[in-house]
Amino acid sequence: MTPAFAAPAQEPASPTLADGLALTPPMGFNNWNSTHCRAEFNEDMVKGIADLFVDKGLKEAGYQYVNLDDCWALPSRDANGKLVPDPVRFPGGIKAVADYVHAKGLKLGIYTSAGTKTCNSAGFPGALGHEYSDAQQFADWGVDYLKYDNCNNQGVDAKLRYTTMRDALKATGRPIVYSICEWGENKPWEWASDVGHLWRTTGDISDSWGSMLSILKQNLPLAPHAGPGHWNDPDMLEVGNGGMTDTEYRSHFSMWSIMAAPLLIGSDLRKASAATFDILDNREVIAVDQDPLGKQGTVLSSEGGRWVVAKEMKDGSRAVALFNETGSAQRIATTAQAVGLPEADAYTLRDLWRHKGYNTAGTISATVPAHGTVLVRVSVDPQWAKNPPAVELGLDGSPLVEAGRTASLTSTVTDLGRTPAKRVSVTLSGPEGWTVAATSPTGTGTVPTGHALRTQWQVTAPAGAATGSYDLTLKASYRSPTGVRAESVLPLKASVVVAPPSGVSSLGDLPWLSTTNGWGPVERNTSNGESAAGDGHPITLGGVAYTKGLGVHAESAVEYYTGKACETVTADVGVDDEKGAKGTVAFEIWADGTKVASTGVLTNAMPAQPITADVTGAQVVRLVVTDGGDGIDSDHADWADAKLSC
Repeated sequence: MTPAFAAPAQEPASPTLADGLALTPPMGFNNWNSTHCRAEFNEDMVKGIADLFVDKGLKEAGYQYVNLDDCWALPSRDANGKLVPDPVRFPGGIKAVADYVHAKGLKLGIYTSAGTKTCNSAGFPGALGHEYSDAQQFADWGVDYLKYDNCNNQGVDAKLRYTTMRDALKATGRPIVYSICEWGENKPWEWASDVGHLWRTTGDISDSWGSMLSILKQNLPLAPHAGPGHWNDPDMLEVGNGGMTDTEYRSHFSMWSIMAAPLLIGSDLRKASAATFDILDNREVIAVDQDPLGKQGTVLSSEGGRWVVAKEMKDGSRAVALFNETGSAQRIATTAQAVGLPEADAYTLRDLWRHKGYNTAGTISATVPAHGTVLVRVSVDPQWAKNPPAVELGLDGSPLVEAGRTASLTSTVTDLGRTPAKRVSVTLSGPEGWTVAATSPTGTGTVPTGHALRTQWQVTAPAGAATGSYDLTLKASYRSPTGVRAESVLPLKASVVVAPPSGVSSLGDLPWLSTTNGWGPVERNTSNGESAAGDGHPITLGGVAYTKGLGVHAESAVEYYTGKACETVTADVGVDDEKGAKGTVAFEIWADGTKVASTGVLTNAMPAQPITADVTGAQVVRLVVTDGGDGIDSDHADWADAKLSC
């Protein structure tokens, strides 16, 4: 059987830079995502980051570039046409900062644009027409990395602009990693392997699940174009900036690593939590990113938001990400042979977040929490039997509970290993005040390969419990045949819900189960507006204003509990007028796990489109807006006059 990740018939051209730089994806820091152009971006901050790289073990983990972004210079060149560092931000100049960073055994990066000015509205000088002079200044200062942006480019051909700077950097004689940042507009993956060491494949990332997800989906298909010395760059990390949960940040870091993406920390490490350092310093995940074979992970499946991405590693193992983009726990599964491993009696499966090894008979599967990722490394290993068997935890039944009423759930503890699981026991715990009671056995002496311990549970939320999400924890403990103890834990969410009202209701007025949004929060009965809550405008499509509805921004999902009591969802949908001519989106309505209506791609030039969906019998209805395949810039979308009939 041909492995599912097999290389395309026509490999892209090999790079001709051949300068030995960026043989693995660059790792380091860039200030932009945490400071933008604010005054806190200065010499002290940069030196402080360098200190933390050493003190916190990040340098040892592989991070080496401390990169300055926009706003380091004065808005005007000097009388000789030279760039001038801002004397307030960098009183010692850039060379002094480079010397400090180099003394720590680290490297310094800098930023400019392939245009007349950089991207900031203050109008800092760009390098268009000054490439050789600017490159020489950078080299004289001791710069090791250049991020070259795309603003104010005067319409000059991108390949010409970026090639000119390549030649200018080469002429300095200094090894400088060259990061092409033209946002993927001219498909640099098709032409830049001999121009730069990495190229942005997308627009800018922002610190939200929707933004990260959109960028991930744009970058994943480009796997054939990446390799040592020439990398796809889906933009910098947002881990630790506060707009996502730690579960979402682990997914972000896992997926960037399996995509062999540059790992450039975008949070201010001087303020970072222990959880942020735990994510950024996970050596086993970093090893996936930095594997010297240089393969970018390839999508094996993605049905229903359940992603399997596999990456071939130099030692013959496979890194496998089971990534759940949806808002509820999902079982995601593949096999050792499907990810490209040869047939064997059993395999060693290493969980890279729990740092534990197991044996598997060949199944690679897990119930993955909402927005979570299980990242494993699987290998043919003659010593597989030294590990306890892998077990998969699952919870069947709906974790949607009406206050004061009892829900029935069934837990499963399934042995995926080649060896039996011994002395298996399982517990399910809920929030304080909830009643969680088993109504069938919670333990057994042996669970053979491929079999499961199934336990029934009655879960009751107390009367008066507020609607919202609550934590449940499913935990199993067991032993291998040789007596090695093991434990598996599955964090889950239960939601306290209220039955929908009878009749026709405006969705803008009903409580929702959950929301995700690409820019700011979902807004009720107004447009998305900007990133702050409550900053929307009247919903307006094609000049027609609506008083009711939902204002969202791709990638977006809004879930409602319908309790099998509703029949139809209707709305007028489109790109809100507040974005002028910009924005492309697509609308979908899902009933439980099934897509029941969709529009295809809509633009701002199109009038509102009616959408109707039959949701009869559905427990949950989900309203989804995707980015139309071109990124989420300006994707303000409206579910105008959205109604639910029950």
